[in-house]
Amino acid sequence: MRRLLKIAFFIGCIALITACGSGAGERGAEAEGKIKVTATIGMITDIVREIGGEHVAVTGLMKAGVDPHLYKASQGDIKKLDQADIIFYNGLHLEGKMVEIFENMAKKKTTVAVSDRIDRSMLRTGAENGMDTEYDPHIWFHVKLWMKAAETVRDTLAEHDPAHADDYRKNAETYLQELQRLHEETAEKIESIPKQSRVLVTAHDAFGYFGDAYGMKVMGLQGISTASEAGTKDVTDLRDYLIEHHIKAVFIESSVPRKAIDAVIQGAKEKGHPLAIGGELFSDAMGEEGTPEGTYIGMIRHNVDTIVEALK
Repeated sequence: MRRLLKIAFFIGCIALITACGSGAGERGAEAEGKIKVTATIGMITDIVREIGGEHVAVTGLMKAGVDPHLYKASQGDIKKLDQADIIFYNGLHLEGKMVEIFENMAKKKTTVAVSDRIDRSMLRTGAENGMDTEYDPHIWFHVKLWMKAAETVRDTLAEHDPAHADDYRKNAETYLQELQRLHEETAEKIESIPKQSRVLVTAHDAFGYFGDAYGMKVMGLQGISTASEAGTKDVTDLRDYLIEHHIKAVFIESSVPRKAIDAVIQGAKEKGHPLAIGGELFSDAMGEEGTPEGTYIGMIRHNVDTIVEALK
């Protein structure tokens, strides 16, 4: 009996090892023949999935809750970048700690910043907005600008893989129509907020493009990069503004610690002005994969609905 049990155990182990090997083989076969793409932030990863479709295997480096301003590439990330046929990143110094990596990768493979083809006159500049970088990198919050990023992905894929260029163009056409509807829907929803209440206060200055596009005053406690922390004066100045203008709600962000915003809330409370948390917004990272907020369109809809519900 013991001998039979040993034989059965041995056969089971062999079967398990074979199954695991088969699964890995299937996963490898799944990506075989596809264009291997590595993208940085989730919003770009989502564009590549939508436009690349069945011809592309895309790997995203930064997951839900990750701050791209502070992100440092691991050895595993370097390997993913090195194994890719194409690399997409945002640019405009969003991935500030990876600039040198992109420069080195560009010498040996297609490495594209999705912001590169956007006319600089359409960007928010540091000189005008007191920013600590030349341009504001948060272009995805202006849906029309993000459509230009999608066009860059479309053209790059078509150029790299002309055999499937028509498919990329068709997928892009469908996706761009969805983004146009999203832009119109966003504008309509923000219009429903009374004008005097269209003030969006967040932990860092990520929503400037959103404010420009949809008619909201946007105030961030930190600058556009979370690498610089808010000081005591920043907290007291914002607190005083909120009290003076009778602002009732502020918002936290999924990828930014809420410590500084909590200091503003506490300071206002001590002055007799209660501030509510209007909700959590997605700024530099999308939601968890597999959720509506884990897509670009779902993320924007979540933010807009949260803002409208709190301020309307």
